[in-house]
Amino acid sequence: MTLSQLDYIVAVDTHRHFATAADHCHVTQPTLSMQIQKLEDELGILIFDRSKQPVIPTEAGQAVLAQAREVLRAARRIPEIVNESKNDFQGDLKIGIIPTLAPYLLPYFIGEFIGKYPAISVQIQEMVTEQIIERLRNGLIDVGLVVTPLLENGITEIPLFQEPFVVYTSESHPLSSVSQVSPGDLHSEGLWLLTEGHCFRNQVIDICGADRKNNSNTILRYETGSLETLIKLIEKQEGFTLLPYLATLDMDEARSTRIRPFNEPVPVREVSLVMHRSFLKRKLINALKHEILAHLPQELMETETIKGQVVRVSR
Repeated sequence: MTLSQLDYIVAVDTHRHFATAADHCHVTQPTLSMQIQKLEDELGILIFDRSKQPVIPTEAGQAVLAQAREVLRAARRIPEIVNESKNDFQGDLKIGIIPTLAPYLLPYFIGEFIGKYPAISVQIQEMVTEQIIERLRNGLIDVGLVVTPLLENGITEIPLFQEPFVVYTSESHPLSSVSQVSPGDLHSEGLWLLTEGHCFRNQVIDICGADRKNNSNTILRYETGSLETLIKLIEKQEGFTLLPYLATLDMDEARSTRIRPFNEPVPVREVSLVMHRSFLKRKLINALKHEILAHLPQELMETETIKGQVVRVSR
């Protein structure tokens, strides 16, 4: 059994296709297939069911693959230990970030981070939380920026900050006539939501009342994956939505007049770094954490004085 063989079976499991896995491993498909066959012969089991398309692991193969990922992570940790002892930051860092954070948080720190660590190739992928967790487990990304707590087995969470929710309302909606909002005010008509799959959507529903999940007349007018789209729709139509505080910081005066804060305890979301339990690139991820915290906008830091209540993440 070799590390290369383990790398090959993990690649097949990730891509569910022998040819794609071979390209990823920079070997020919016959070489990859032969090495996997040798490993199966040595173990006396079939790791993959080749009769299925796409190819899937057998029940025994799933257990082997889980252990193979752990072995490969441990092996890759060795050169990292050496690099860390030399304070040598190099290589690549693959970051997954949810869409309701990406446009509002990344601009504050990513330029500084890249400038401080020019030998690091930073790859950022925008995706929903479920995809981030799956890719962390499969080793396709190194770290995620998501909303927590997730309480996922094998996933480590490092909380960074708490971000308040605010209400964004049309000028004609009843909420525009109040200076502060309480959850009881949100039972009126006209709530606009992100589409299914976004944890922010589920948090908004929880704040506005769980009973609204099954009430299509009061929940759904239009669904989109973009907060900016919701903002523009509300400006042209009627209704309201909830926004994360960071999304409001660059708004012009006209938009700012539509924002309504919550009464205390203010609903907040917890933003965290997440990584696999046996995560690699530890020193680099700690450096990322430092840069994020060092460059958070002052307006967000000032909200730490409010009495907040973390909204759970239901998925």
